[in-house]
Formats: sequence, C-alpha cells, structure tokens
Amino acid sequence: MPNWGYSVKELDPARTVKASLREVDVSPKFSREVCRAIIGLKIPEAKKLMEDVIAMKRMIPYRRYNKDRAHHRQTRGPGGYPVKIAKMMLKLLESLEANAEFKGLDPEQVVIKYAVAHKGRVIRKFIERAFGRATPYDKTLTHIEVIGEVKE
Repeated sequence: MPNWGYSVKELDPARTVKASLREVDVSPKFSREVCRAIIGLKIPEAKKLMEDVIAMKRMIPYRRYNKDRAHHRQTRGPGGYPVKIAKMMLKLLESLEANAEFKGLDPEQVVIKYAVAHKGRVIRKFIERAFGRATPYDKTLTHIEVIGEVKE
C-alpha cells in the first residue's frame, strides 16, 4: 500500500483538520470545479451544497473545463450537476467533520481552506474490435484532499 502525504505541509496541526480520498473513480476535471466551489465554506454549508447538487437543485459553475457547455442563469455561465463527485465529496466532508470532532474542534466553525483534486494512476483498457484490432481507452483515477481550519 502506498504511503500518501498531503500536498500542503506548513499548517498549524492544532487548528487544522485534514481528510482525503485516494484513487476514486471520478472525473479529475469536474472534481477540480467542485473543490473550487467549496473553498471558503464551513463544513455544514459545503455539505448542504453537495446535497443540493445531488438533488439537482444547485449547480456547480464550470470555470476551466467548460467547452461546449450550456450557459445557465444560476451559475451566470457554464455549469452542471456533477452528482457522482458530489456523493464522494459528501463522504469526504463527513470524514472531515468526524476528524474535527476527534481532534476536539467544533465542526460548525471549521472553514475549508484548501480543497484540491489531483490525477491519480491511469488504468489502461481496451475495446475489442473487428479483424483482431483493439481500441485503447484509459480510466484516470483521482485523489481529492480537503483541509479545514478553525479561525481564532
């Protein structure tokens, strides 16, 4: 089993709490957009946002990977409902909340300071074709990290 670390090192361990998901099968591009949407929110607000995305009530704005995406009034630009990522992020936020309780911090006061999605390893697959040929397609796994901090 690999020994993964976090990409941010210089944090006060008494005021911060961390959680991560490693090698999950979600889109790394749309994971980045969801991570960008929850930065600056408190844990209950971020959980409510993820529940609304799963119920398709609120959209996540797509800022970077938005080619051929329809514009919407709610996001004032391209956006969408990344439901699969929202379900994974909801589990991650619940883990972050449990870690905050374990450290003795108030989960209601934890503000998400850092949320990032990195590309993980690539799983190579092939589609069988006619006449002995094959077409490759790759599945990219994703690492998601969330770090929260309590303000003083």
